[in-house]
Amino acid sequence: MRRIAHLDMDAFYASVELLRYPQLKGLPVVIGGGRRAIQDALEALRATDVANADPNEPETPWDTTSQRAALRRIPLDAFARLDSYTGRGVITTSTYAARQFGVGSAMGLMKAAKLCPHAILLPVDFEEYRKYSRLFKGIITEIAPLMEDRGIDEVYIDFTEVPGGQREGGRVLARLIQKSIFDATGLTCSVGVAPNKLLAKMASEFNKPRGIAIVQESDLESLIWPLACRKINGIGPKADEKLKSFGIETIGQLAQRELTWLMQTFGVKTGAWLHAASRGQDDRPIVLDSEPVSLSRETTFERDLHAVRDKAELGVVFTKLCEQVAADLQRKGYVGKTIGIKLRYDDFKSVTRDLTIADYTADAKSIRHHAGLCLKRVPLQQRLRLLGVRVGALVRADEAKLSRLPKETPDHDPTAMLFPDD
Repeated sequence: MRRIAHLDMDAFYASVELLRYPQLKGLPVVIGGGRRAIQDALEALRATDVANADPNEPETPWDTTSQRAALRRIPLDAFARLDSYTGRGVITTSTYAARQFGVGSAMGLMKAAKLCPHAILLPVDFEEYRKYSRLFKGIITEIAPLMEDRGIDEVYIDFTEVPGGQREGGRVLARLIQKSIFDATGLTCSVGVAPNKLLAKMASEFNKPRGIAIVQESDLESLIWPLACRKINGIGPKADEKLKSFGIETIGQLAQRELTWLMQTFGVKTGAWLHAASRGQDDRPIVLDSEPVSLSRETTFERDLHAVRDKAELGVVFTKLCEQVAADLQRKGYVGKTIGIKLRYDDFKSVTRDLTIADYTADAKSIRHHAGLCLKRVPLQQRLRLLGVRVGALVRADEAKLSRLPKETPDHDPTAMLFPDD
């Protein structure tokens, strides 16, 4: 019997932060702020340590290890609070204690401050999250090698032929993986096991956090049909509103509709998919090697920036984005030859531009040069809300020769007048 698991880490970013700041456990915490409060607190601790040090003892180096230890000593009143935040940032994630106040991912920080003003605000650290992501996925593949990577904090796993994968519907193996991840990282996860990916993903949400949910084919009417249609991965807000306009609010109600009606109403392809999904049918395989099409980095500014009046600040951000994309490419082992930029203006209108170069590259300077050429092709009179850099047409680095800057490229980058490096 086919058994597919969907494993989802519990409040992943927030949980990783709580490993660094155990003093915040159980408190409402929001991820998405700046680093100033943490830096100030570390400097204060360092100053205190120096003042209290024995002058006869050699000075203790303030290295990465000592800084990590100091994070655990930061007093609660030194952390930034949500009520002091001003800007347009959004929440990346939050702890379950914060979610009880209605605070959740993608919510504006200013809006969240009205719901939970006393929540603690922490900065985002994607490097740390990627480190733990690689760690927990390595643990999974040691136990169950057929794993599909679905992002930084979730995977699908084929339990079918793995020892324990059939026992109690997959619960025994799910328990083993949960325990192995917790013992190695201190992080918790939730697992749903079902006959296919569609049902497994729904099941992983049933008992969060630290939950295990088992769904059999015979459970469709009792466990799946009472759920709202939005619980089907792939039904978004617009489709849900359209379904509701026909009086279809639950998956069970959707399952009662005829295939022909669904195809006439939603189109042949979508209608057929809705018909199958409502009946728990999904034959998608576990995809072991998913090659990325592109890699990108973007940032939304705390305030709208102008290409001329704020060119120094924009230049720093632009260069950093190019360096981050280059680092991502090199770390993942890819090179690309389509380089592009994305801008969002203060009126929320977005534009993109890209160009294809002769050779593949993962070089930050080359990416910046060509992304700068793309910038020259867009109007820069309006203030900017967002800036992004993208590299596409990816291939593995060992399959392509890395490019260098074209010979005709001058030593002085002509795009520096737009976003200078210094």
